[in-house]
Amino acid sequence: MFCTETISALIHLSDGVTDGEAKALVVSLLGQTRVNVEVVAADARSRGGEVPGDDGSGRVRTVKGPFATRAAEINAAAKAARGTILLIVDNRGASVTLAKSAAETMAMALRREHGVSMIFSDYQTDVKGQKKEIRLLDHHVGRVRDFQDFGRVWMVDRRAFRKVGGCDETLRAGDLYDLRLKLSEVGEVRRIANRYAGSLYTVGAAGAAHDVFNYLLASKEQQLEVERVVTEHLKRIGAYLKPGAHQAKVTYTKAEEAAFRDVLVSVISPVNNRPEFVSTAIESVQAQTDKRVEHILVVNGGEGDPTCAAVREYMKGGKRYDPEKPEVRLIVTDVNNLGLCLNTGIEEARGKFYLQLDSDDRLKPNAVKEVLKVFASDPKIGMVVGSYDVWQKNDRTGALERREDIPVVTHDEWTEENGRNNLLRINGAGAPRAIHKKVWREVGGFGCNDEHGSRNYGEDYDLVLRVSERHRIGRVWTAIYEVIRHSGSTDHSIDQATIDRNDETKDSMRRLAIQRRIKLNRAARRRRR
Repeated sequence: MFCTETISALIHLSDGVTDGEAKALVVSLLGQTRVNVEVVAADARSRGGEVPGDDGSGRVRTVKGPFATRAAEINAAAKAARGTILLIVDNRGASVTLAKSAAETMAMALRREHGVSMIFSDYQTDVKGQKKEIRLLDHHVGRVRDFQDFGRVWMVDRRAFRKVGGCDETLRAGDLYDLRLKLSEVGEVRRIANRYAGSLYTVGAAGAAHDVFNYLLASKEQQLEVERVVTEHLKRIGAYLKPGAHQAKVTYTKAEEAAFRDVLVSVISPVNNRPEFVSTAIESVQAQTDKRVEHILVVNGGEGDPTCAAVREYMKGGKRYDPEKPEVRLIVTDVNNLGLCLNTGIEEARGKFYLQLDSDDRLKPNAVKEVLKVFASDPKIGMVVGSYDVWQKNDRTGALERREDIPVVTHDEWTEENGRNNLLRINGAGAPRAIHKKVWREVGGFGCNDEHGSRNYGEDYDLVLRVSERHRIGRVWTAIYEVIRHSGSTDHSIDQATIDRNDETKDSMRRLAIQRRIKLNRAARRRRR
């Protein structure tokens, strides 16, 4: 027997857990091979009674509710546990059953090396007989998203659990998120991977359909709670940025300012094979109330890309050319690399500021005016981020309809005091994004798919992270941008492999950001000495 320690499995019982589900879970726990397992059930059932599946061996015990929170349940069960290893099973809202060798495998991984605080693993779902293997991502310091999937069964070293103070009973939505981050601070968090036929447990529930806007629909209370969790974590590891810390002014000479007399804002749009959308984007720029603007479109499909002809319609000699409207410029590359497009476009830009516009989206007429107003309010502002509406294109009729189920996306989680810390928890910062060309150069420009796992994804998020470390981020709280979703959108109908790759990319950017922030804080402390 590899592990002779007692493993205490902590489970949840309530009126919402059927006797059948409870029995299947308990039987699977008592049937674990070559390890000593006891079951401690946090019993919140109104009806009380025996624990389904109890074999009468004395290895099943209960702690009675009521419990104010899930964290209180886990703490009560952990206090009653006899084992030196805790197996936390989150069986709320789903049936969970373990393979017979699950606990043994996890215990091997936990005890194989010193300093491991938590083990999680890949698993499988079973929905009406349809089984699907769920492969998770390995943990590292950049995995600070609150919606990261770590599965429903965690094995935790009890000493580490005690060291971090157990679960925070004041938390309702972020309790396990908080526990996982704290455990990562005192030891290693490791994943058991699965190639095939190696899932350690089965969850009898379907995962929610992926939607890039799902996290925006969480309640304000929930958002604030998980923000508090990630903020305290960043403070403990030395990566927290205090309000105003490290923020420098953006300054210009008179000669530099004179160069921007005619063009203040350069709108850059990378585009590949989207001739049917580009006219809408161009016309939204030309409709700006502040005319000190130019529109540079970087077509990355080479001269054979039909988008080139569509853009030239708005240039001198084209049927839609109008010398009274903001200038349209075209750059053609033959490599589909967003960072290449953006950096090339900004390098050629005449404006003081770069402003984002995806080729299939639109600027509202006051976008440039509102952005410039925010930049003018404080020289420490290196970037301005706006708010946006979400529109849906009917692929059959071509009509555009406002998505009323999604309110104006303001990213309220971006506060003056804590936005740049909270940014590490979420996947977006808002749109459109505008930046001083000088600051763009200062932070190294956009990544060119040279970030880990990046494939034309996340380069804008990375830039916001970098700028926020050294400058204020200004905000426009009214909608000045229109995101248009359609069947060709890069975030439409994404498969799990793409979701995982995208998460891997942004989490890698978060890891680098955390490392940079720790260095910034250390350098600041040295200067104060």
